[in-house]
Amino acid sequence: MGRKHTPGLYKRGGIWHIDKQVRGRRLCESTGTSTLAEAEAYLARRIEEIRQATVYGVRPRRTFRQAATKYLMDVTKRSLARDAQDLKLIDLYVGDLYLDQVHMGTLQKFINERRAQGVKSATVNRTLAVVRRVLNLAARLWRDEHGLTWLETPPMILLQDWEDQRRPYPLSWDEQSLLFRHLPTHLAKMALFKVNTGTREQEVCGLRWDWEEQVPELGTSVFVIPSVSTKNKEDRLVVLNRVARSIIEEQRDQHSVWVFPYKGRRVTRMYNSAWKRTREQAAERYVDEIGNSCPAGFRNIRVHDLKHTFGRRLRAAGVWLETRKVLLGHKNGDITTHYSAPEIQELLDAAEKVCQRPQQGHGLVLLRGSARA
Repeated sequence: MGRKHTPGLYKRGGIWHIDKQVRGRRLCESTGTSTLAEAEAYLARRIEEIRQATVYGVRPRRTFRQAATKYLMDVTKRSLARDAQDLKLIDLYVGDLYLDQVHMGTLQKFINERRAQGVKSATVNRTLAVVRRVLNLAARLWRDEHGLTWLETPPMILLQDWEDQRRPYPLSWDEQSLLFRHLPTHLAKMALFKVNTGTREQEVCGLRWDWEEQVPELGTSVFVIPSVSTKNKEDRLVVLNRVARSIIEEQRDQHSVWVFPYKGRRVTRMYNSAWKRTREQAAERYVDEIGNSCPAGFRNIRVHDLKHTFGRRLRAAGVWLETRKVLLGHKNGDITTHYSAPEIQELLDAAEKVCQRPQQGHGLVLLRGSARA
C-alpha cells in the first residue's frame, strides 16, 4: 500500500490539487506537480504564507507568471493580444521569478539578447512597457484576501534608446506617382486617400460608412471616427478635400459597412506583402523615372510615411500648427463632433492646399540628410 498523503490533497488528471480549510478560508488550487512529496511541500509553504499574512501581515510572494496571467484575465484593451505576445516572450526570462526579483538587473539578459538579434529599441520598449504596467498594477491596485498588494514597491523600468529609430520619409510628388502607379488598385486608392487626409493605417482600413456625417451648409460630408477606434482615444474628424472626396464617391455601394473593402471583406492592413513587392518594383525603376539613385528611405517606405507626407505638405503650404494638429488627428482635447460649419470650412480649405503639386519653385524642398539612411 502507498503511504497516506497529507489531508487536503487529492489527485486529478495526474496532478495533485489542494482543497483545504486554512485559518478560516478555503484554499483551492493546483500544486502543479504529480509528485506527492513536492505537492506536500507546496501545501506546507502555502499554509505558512497564509499564517504569515494573517498573523504578521507578511505579503505572500507571487511569481511574475502569476501576475502576467492575472493581467491578461483582468485587463480589457484593444491591444491585449499584442500584450500577450510580449508577456509570452518575457516569460522565458523572468516568468519563474518572484515579483520583487523582476527589475532592470534581471531584465538585462532579455534586453541584451534582443539587441544582439537586431531588434529595434522601440520593439524592446514595447515589451518593457507591458512588464512595467504589470508591476505597477501589482504594487498599486491588486490586493489579496488579506488586503495586501501583490508587490510592495514597483521597480523603475528604464526604456532603451539605441538611437536606431527610423526617420520618417515624406514622399516627393514624383516618388508618390512612382509608388502609387505600381500598387494594386485597392491599395492605391487607400494610399491616395491616406496622403490626402493624414489618417492612420487602421483608420483607413476600418473606415465605416456609418461614420460619415453630412454637412449640408457646405454641400459635403466628413467622417467622424469614434474614440474607441482611434489611437489617442479621442473622436477623429476627417475632412475630405477634392481628391479624398472623389475616392469616397468611387467607393460608394461597394460594401454596406466598409469604405475600403477587398473582395467583400475588411482590409486588415495596408502594409502587407503587396505593399512590399510594390516598393521593391518602384525602387528598381527609381533611377529611370526620377533620375537619381534610390534613397534607402524610399526602398523601405512605410504606410505611415504617407501621414508624414500629408503633414509636411500642410506645413509647406503655410497651414498653421493648430490646424495641422486637427487634420492629422493629434491629441488636442477638443470635441471634434462639435465643430461648426465655418470651422470645418477652414479645415477643408487647408486640406485643399495639398491636392496637387505646387508650381515649380513653390513646393516643399526636402532636406533629407540622414533620413536617406
